[in-house]
Parts: sequence; structure tokens; C-alpha cells
Amino acid sequence: MKKAIYSFSGDPITFGHIDIIKRAASTFDEVIVGIGSNPDKQYMFTLEERTEMAERSLHGIRNVTVKAFTGLLVDFAYEQDVHVIVKGVRNAEDFAYENMLHQLGASQKLGIDTYILFAKPELAHISSSGVKALQKENGFIQEHVPLYVKQAIEAKMARQYIIGVTGEIGTGKSFLSKCFLELGEKQKIATHHIDLDDIGHRILEDLTEPQYVKIRKQIIGTFGNEIADSNGMINRKKLGQVVFNDAVALIKLNALLKKPILVRLKRELYGKSGLIILNSALLIETGTVNVCNNNVILLECSKETQEKRLLERGLTKAQIKRRLESQYSFLEKKKIIEIAINNDNHGRLWIVKNDGKLSEKSLMSTFKAVIEELKLKT
Repeated sequence: MKKAIYSFSGDPITFGHIDIIKRAASTFDEVIVGIGSNPDKQYMFTLEERTEMAERSLHGIRNVTVKAFTGLLVDFAYEQDVHVIVKGVRNAEDFAYENMLHQLGASQKLGIDTYILFAKPELAHISSSGVKALQKENGFIQEHVPLYVKQAIEAKMARQYIIGVTGEIGTGKSFLSKCFLELGEKQKIATHHIDLDDIGHRILEDLTEPQYVKIRKQIIGTFGNEIADSNGMINRKKLGQVVFNDAVALIKLNALLKKPILVRLKRELYGKSGLIILNSALLIETGTVNVCNNNVILLECSKETQEKRLLERGLTKAQIKRRLESQYSFLEKKKIIEIAINNDNHGRLWIVKNDGKLSEKSLMSTFKAVIEELKLKT
């Protein structure tokens, strides 16, 4: 049986590490992933946390096991009866460093060799230190690390615990968010509400930075001058008449707004700690459920209650029909979230029925379940 060891600190594990491990696992019969500790190095995560993150991230690779160790890597390899150490190399600097480590290991005369795998170009920029640098400024790291790791980094570095709140129009997303804010205050848990739809509205109607001016011009150019006000801002009511009558038009609008909304979201997240409620009707449609690490409260209500609420907002039945047809249904949202949780091996879905009879006891139960799931320290 051909065995190999891949060793790293895992502080944290990244998609770059995972790719090297998967490639090693396709070459060797067994791969031991060693999580090492250097007494001269300060780690963000404990050895137990780093080991758990690696185990969760490598779940499903049948011939990979994760073991923590101390001391020389070649000694660990010798004790495991492994004669090959796999190393991932991104650049010339990495190569020189790994060559030096190989020579030091060879000096112990244990018969341990080194097997070099070069990083794929699309992953060569990813590093544990880079991930931490991005998170320090509230950059998005979901393309660098698995969601379980992302959630752990957000908690460790920023004390941020993000929960998504979504559902069809008129199901009570803002109501539940307001209730959570009040419960957070009662429980002495710092709680913040960020409405992605409101961020989108501000981009259309308010923000004056050059990029947002440019985006508005693109939207006007796409959907016609009739949606523009005299000051260059966008009349949301007129825009709605266009996009809620045309599914393709709505997709185009969401595509134009996605990047500026996410950039603005980073600013909203900056400096906030505690429970972060991310409220958006289109959390699923815009593919941003990974921002909240697949942790989502999905609201539903009866069609009668939904129609009553929307009529009270001044919408006609025809407008209500078009709005509902422009969004995913409750069942479609539920299915997509469940698929994401399964694919990412991470996340939790809570379904809340809101026909106007949500008791404080029921709300508190859901609130506590979220706090427990996100491991928010009170």
C-alpha cells in the first residue's frame, strides 16, 4: 500500500490545501493529513480547532485521515510508517523553502522523501495569511475556504455570526428581523439588521459615489430613460413596472446590482460584532446564500395572508401576481437552500410559519436555536 503524509498548520485550511490533498489522494492509497504545531509560532485557532476544520473540510475523501502531531515531521512520518511527504508549491519562494525543509529532513536519515505538487494557477493566490488579511477588512472569503471554515474565521476574527432571513414577498421578513433585534436586546446579545433590499434601493436612489452613478447609467441604458428622474436617480416604481413584468429583465437588473450591493454590504458589516441579520427577498435568487454560510431562516405564510398584506401595501392583485411570479416560490427557495447545505456540507435551514400568530415563545425558541447553532458566545 502506497502511503503519504501531507502536513500543514491548517490555520486555516483553504481550497488550495484541499486541492493538493485531493490530488495526493488520487495518487496514493492512503493520505494522512498532519496538523502540526510549531512552539515558536502563534496560531489563530487552537490545535483542536484546526484539526476539526480539516476533518470537516475533507469529509467524504475516503482514503484521507487527519491527525494532529508535534515535533519533527519526518519523525511523525517514520512513526506512521510513511516514506513520502507531499508538499504543495505555489511559486519559486515556496519551492526554495520546501527544498530547504527536505534537506533538513533528509539529514535525519529516516528514508523519508518529498513529493512536490504544483498549485493550480487558479488557486495559487490563495493562502491562509491572505484569507486572514481579507477577513480583517471584511472581504469575502467564500472562494478561498469552505463555509464551515469561513464561519469559524468570522467568529474568531470579527465576532460576527451571520443569519440570513428570506422568503416570498409579504411573508414577514422585516417583522421577524425586528423581533430578533428586540430579543437580542433582551438577551444582551449585540444584534444588527442589514437589509440587502434597502442597500439596493440606496444605490438606485441615493448614493453618489462615482461607481454608483455609473451603475445607474447602465440601468437606465438597459431599461430606458423613462425610469430615470431628472436628477439622474432611478424611479423605483417605474423600474418595478418594467422588471416585474419581465423575468428576463429582472435577471438583468439583479446581475447589474449584485456586485455593488455586495461591496456596500462589506461596508455595512465593517465594525459590527454579534448576531448579524441579513434580510433579503432575493437571497437565493442572487446566489448570495453563501454570505450567511447557508444558515437561513425561510418564512412562509398562507396565500390568503400574503395577499391581504400586499393589498394593504397598495399593490393590486395583478401586481401581486407579477411580483410573486418574478421570485422563486417557497418550495423552490427551500430546495435550493437544502441543495447548497448538502453540497457544502454546512449550514442550517429554519422554516418559520408566519400567518400573524407568531408567539413570543415561538420567536424566542427560534432565536435561541440560531444562537446555539452559530455558537454565539453570550
